[in-house]
Amino acid sequence: MKKTYKIDVDCANCANKMEEAAKKTPGVKDATVNFMALKMIVEFEDGREPGAVMQEVLKNCKKVEDDCEIFL
Repeated sequence: MKKTYKIDVDCANCANKMEEAAKKTPGVKDATVNFMALKMIVEFEDGREPGAVMQEVLKNCKKVEDDCEIFL
């Protein structure tokens, strides 16, 4: 399952850091951050609850870019 989320991030480098952090989160099959569109597309592993996984994605993204925001 894929879902798209609106994000708030300051620069392209920060967006890349968020993308890498999201990809490393358990339950995420793939993630792409589009800085220009301010969107994150997340593909979830089968059987995983997107809401719970996205809470972990947000935590991991804040570790690398503390002022980022993902609108769940």
